[in-house]
Amino acid sequence: MNTIISLYSMSKNQIERFLSSYYGKKIVIKEDKWEKAYENPVEMAELIGIFIDNNEKFNINMWISIDKGVFINVTENNANQIIKYLYERFPY
Repeated sequence: MNTIISLYSMSKNQIERFLSSYYGKKIVIKEDKWEKAYENPVEMAELIGIFIDNNEKFNINMWISIDKGVFINVTENNANQIIKYLYERFPY
C-alpha cells in the first residue's frame, strides 16, 4: 500500500509556488489540490519538514495518509511527532 501526501489551498497558485520552490523548477497544476503517493513512507518526511519550515509563506494545508482511509492534518504541533513515527514504524 502506498502512503499519500495531499496538499490543499483555498488561495490560487499557492500550491504551485510551494512545489516550484521545493522542486527548484516551474510546476503547473490545474487545481488547488495536489497529491503524491509514496511506496516508502519515510520519503514523505522531507516534504513534511519543508512544508512546516515554510508554513508562514504559503496558505496551504497538508494531509497525509499512512493507513488506508485515514488522513492526518500536518501542523506545526504534530509535524515532528509524525516524522519520528514514520522512522519508527518504517525503519528501512
